Amino acid sequence: MNICFVDKTSFVYDANSLYSKELRGAESVIINLSSALANLGNQVTVINNCYNSKSINGVNWVNIKSINQIYSYDLVVANGDCRLFKYAKSKKNVLFSHSLQSIEKFLRKRQLFSYLKYKPKICFISNYHKKNRSKILYMFGSINLEWAVDDLFINSKISDQINSNQAIFTSRPDRNLEMLLKLWTNSIIKKNKNLKLLVTENNFKINDRSVIKRKLGNQRQLFEDLQKSKLCLLPGHKAELYCLAAEEAKEMCIPTVTFGIGSLSERVEHNVTGFIANNNDEFIEYTLELFSNEILWNKIRNNLIKKKGLKNWTKVANNLIDQINDI
Repeated sequence: MNICFVDKTSFVYDANSLYSKELRGAESVIINLSSALANLGNQVTVINNCYNSKSINGVNWVNIKSINQIYSYDLVVANGDCRLFKYAKSKKNVLFSHSLQSIEKFLRKRQLFSYLKYKPKICFISNYHKKNRSKILYMFGSINLEWAVDDLFINSKISDQINSNQAIFTSRPDRNLEMLLKLWTNSIIKKNKNLKLLVTENNFKINDRSVIKRKLGNQRQLFEDLQKSKLCLLPGHKAELYCLAAEEAKEMCIPTVTFGIGSLSERVEHNVTGFIANNNDEFIEYTLELFSNEILWNKIRNNLIKKKGLKNWTKVANNLIDQINDI
């Protein structure tokens, strides 16, 4: 199959940028998925603002500014913007959506004309994603894909160098980090003063020494911080359509405590791979229990070890091809 991805970002990237700190989840998906599709024997092109046009790992990267002829493909995937379909031609179009876009916002961002012209199927990445998007905005159909994470996490060895008193928050600060900090400083740390919480760099005023800001570096630095952590604390957020942060922790076999907000109830299996709290008291209780109860922590950890590697980009790529062939 001849497949084209089209993206347009404010920053420059290509496949060699995979572990760059500038890269976001959406761009990591394009790099990983395009590579997996190429490895399966498909012809794959990515049109974006890459450094320069070249082939990397069997994928043709084309600078969007160099486009002077529109080529035809078996499938065109636009990343987050219907207007990008103008850069490539296909009878089968898929839009990767990364937000719960309202009809009003859809119109304000000038998506309607392109949406009606190219009639893309929307790619949903969680049940929460599909449930909360207007049916009008996927009236031409949809496909369903669950992402994998970078091979760096999938191929990681089970760490035995864990700080038994360290928890970590790895999502964006605006994804309810402030809520977590209040629970931590007002309750959790008061019941166990030996604990430490690593959090993503932020602008919040934090006076408690138990909270340590980790620099927002590249994926390898994130990997090292996760390796040393006993728990991952992710309250969740209504904007979390998938939450790669939770999947990364899962592949590193780190139990997660969450409220299940957004798609987090799909990323964490209660009492299997972590805990989903119904209220603040439960969140505090689950966190403290996982720190103090080694039998419980090892039970969750062993469950995670059994599930390690079950999701990978080859499976995601095959799933995409199967659904496209059914269109």
